[in-house]
Order: sequence, then C-alpha cells, then structure tokens
Amino acid sequence: MINNIILIASNELRRFFKSPLAWIILALVQFLVAIFFYVLLVTYLQPTSAASGLTDAVVSTMYGFAAYIILIISPLITMRLIAEERQLGTIKLLFSSPISITEIVLGKFFGITIYYILILMLITLMPASLLFGTHLDLGQVASAFIGLLLLMTSIASIGLFLSSLTNSPAIAAISTFGVLFFLLIIQIGGTNSSLETAEIFSYLSLVSHYNNFLSGLFNSIDIFYYILLTIFFIILCIWRLDTERIYG
Repeated sequence: MINNIILIASNELRRFFKSPLAWIILALVQFLVAIFFYVLLVTYLQPTSAASGLTDAVVSTMYGFAAYIILIISPLITMRLIAEERQLGTIKLLFSSPISITEIVLGKFFGITIYYILILMLITLMPASLLFGTHLDLGQVASAFIGLLLLMTSIASIGLFLSSLTNSPAIAAISTFGVLFFLLIIQIGGTNSSLETAEIFSYLSLVSHYNNFLSGLFNSIDIFYYILLTIFFIILCIWRLDTERIYG
C-alpha cells in the first residue's frame, strides 16, 4: 500500500512540475511574499516604528500574508488533481488498475502536499536569513510554520475533494475558491450573533485557528481542527471516487 501511495505521489508531483503552472506559482508566491517581507523589514527599522518585537512585527505578519496568498492561488494548484484525469479519460485507467481508491486519493494528496511544503520552505528562507544578524523567537516562528503547514494540508484536501466532483478543472478551481472564501469569512457571521453562535462560527473559521499559531499559541484544539478538516475531506473524496468506481 505504501509503495503504491509513494508511486502515485511521485507521479503526481512529476506531472505537475512538467507544466509551467507549477513554476509560475512558485515564482509568484515567492515574489509577492518577498516584497511584503522587505516592506515589513524596512518599516520595522524606521525610528518612528512601534516598539514591537521583530518576530511579531515582521515574521508573524509575513506568515499571515503568505497564508492569504496561498488561499488565493490554491484553487489553481488543486483543480487538476482528479478533474483533469476525468477530462482526459485516464480516470478509467486508475479505476481498472489493481490500486485501491484510498491509495489513489492518498497518493494525490501527498503529492500535492509535497509541493505545498516546497512553497513553505522557500517562504521560510526569508525569516531564516534574519538569524544571521538578529534574534528571533524561534518558538513563535516554529508555531507559525506548523500553523501554515496544517493550513496547507487542509486546503489540499478541500481542493482534492472538489476536484473529484467534476471533469472541469475550471469549475473545480471556482468551487474550491468559493469554499475557502466561505471558511475564511465565516467568522464575520458570528459578530452580530449570540455568544454560542459566535463561538461556533469562530471555531469553523480557518483564520481564527491560524491566528493563534501566528501569536505563538500552540493549542491542541487548533491542531485537532486542521487534522479533522483534512481527514474529513479526504474521506469524502475516497467515498466519492469509490461510488463512481462501483456504479460508474
């Protein structure tokens, strides 16, 4: 089982990197985050800047900005995972192969997650460069790093499931953006509601849990939320493809 998952993951990653889209996204994310990081650093070095720590003012803010960029571009990353297989007709080859649906889904999930990790590592090189000349709160940096990694895995699972619902990558991208946008702004819906309702909306929001990681609050509830969200959409994807494999 593990060998099949690794094989599918490596094939998915190889296929993705053969397209210019993978390189364009890597360059675009790095470019935008680098500009924002530079602006934050220059602002922090101004004599009139607020007396906040470097980690809070620059590093955590940069990771927060990076999360929004990733939320925006993620539909372009995940839209082809299964929708393109169905569009090209290669999904029938996967269904007829001696590989389980679980192995197919997990292989594609881990393949695209590796791509997300590459983006994360490139982003992390920027705050890491500050270690040569100053002191950072490594605990808070690690918390932001883990938070963004968990956020990425959740986004990957959502995009994977929505890609399994259609044979059009464009529709998959639009629907993924819609779901991510909903989970992003759902916290606003609880501002004018009762306390219990506001807490529910806040718990369902992607932002509220990620903000805790940016603040250095390594809470097991936030970790559980992202893990549960990831597993939930992976199971939905397995169920969807398994139903299609059986009933056509």
